[in-house]
Amino acid sequence: MSLPANEHIAAMENEDLEIGLLLEAVYRKYGYDFRNYAGAHTKRRIAQRKSLAGLDSYTEMIHKIIYDEKFFFALLLDLSINVTEMFRDPWFYKEVRQLIVPHLQTYPFIKVWHAGCSAGQEVYSMAILLEEEEMKERAQIYATDFNELILAQAKRGIYPIDVIRQYTANYIQSGGRESFSDYYTADDKHVILDGRLRKRILFSSHNLATDGVFGEMNIILCRNVLIYFNKELQERVLELFCDSLCPGGFLCLGSKESLKFSKLADRFESVAGREKIYRKKRLQE
Repeated sequence: MSLPANEHIAAMENEDLEIGLLLEAVYRKYGYDFRNYAGAHTKRRIAQRKSLAGLDSYTEMIHKIIYDEKFFFALLLDLSINVTEMFRDPWFYKEVRQLIVPHLQTYPFIKVWHAGCSAGQEVYSMAILLEEEEMKERAQIYATDFNELILAQAKRGIYPIDVIRQYTANYIQSGGRESFSDYYTADDKHVILDGRLRKRILFSSHNLATDGVFGEMNIILCRNVLIYFNKELQERVLELFCDSLCPGGFLCLGSKESLKFSKLADRFESVAGREKIYRKKRLQE
């Protein structure tokens, strides 16, 4: 039997209040700030963890988060954005080769920032691309995420064997110039990326919701992360990226993201609409 409309609305409001208190508890206890993450996505992940833990309410969940660190880290993994693959959206990487690489080749040294790098697949994709373009030795790649457990996985560069067919197809479609099998070894269960790919990559903890400017970058890649943030946090992160880019530097967003409605839109020019690649304007532009 369903609740009357007014009781249903009240129940939803109380639930939203409890979730707000839960996220406040996470921030105050552990320093991870999810308070400005998109409501529907965050609510789904929290509800799933509550159900798995057999808890009856979010109030119970708050208590468990405060006093059970192991439970909190399970929730932290739930809230992390870990949907990715090597050379995801191959047409994007093909455009990077054709459009961005010639520009970067004019610099004696380049700095690349993968913000929200998850388990590292897209970071290693860029490392392969730069190696094939003979630029890796004069590049520094920064790979950051707020979740140190995910960062540890990224550093290892070990992935399930069943992904290799998709990764190989992506690599070929992206304009890869070698045999993808040259970049990994495999056993019955895992693909282990070649250790040389980790050279020039610095994995580091950085929280887009709370941390500051991250050097002066030539290119920043943050693809399909902003869609999980509310408008306020999106603007904060875009301002962070703008301040972290050198003049003429490139910002690469995800296929469902855009600068079109951002207050920072006039600081950039679109250089590849479908691929969501933007270039920070120089002062005279």
